[in-house]
Amino acid sequence: MLGPFRITNVLSGGLLWKIPWRLSKFQKRRHRMRMRAVDDVVSTISSALEAQGQKLTSLERWKEEMPTEQEMLPRDKYTMFDRKAKKYRKGIHKLPKWTRVSQRVNPPGY
Repeated sequence: MLGPFRITNVLSGGLLWKIPWRLSKFQKRRHRMRMRAVDDVVSTISSALEAQGQKLTSLERWKEEMPTEQEMLPRDKYTMFDRKAKKYRKGIHKLPKWTRVSQRVNPPGY
């Protein structure tokens, strides 16, 4: 339809979310660097607290439960569990605010 009443992309197909189905190599690298930075902060804080003879329970729990970036498999680094997905996995970048949320542990067997 031509003229002032032509349809737009939003009206013809709903929301236009352009999320690629796979991470680029640059996104993967930035993701690894963010994970390493978190690991460095955790180790720095824990060593500083140990030097003062103190302990933080939430930090100790993080160190016990969460694997470091080196210990994680690539499958766990870049994908996460999703019960609605076909093979129960979806790309980590589909998680809202995925750069700010630590998603390192998946259910056993997935």
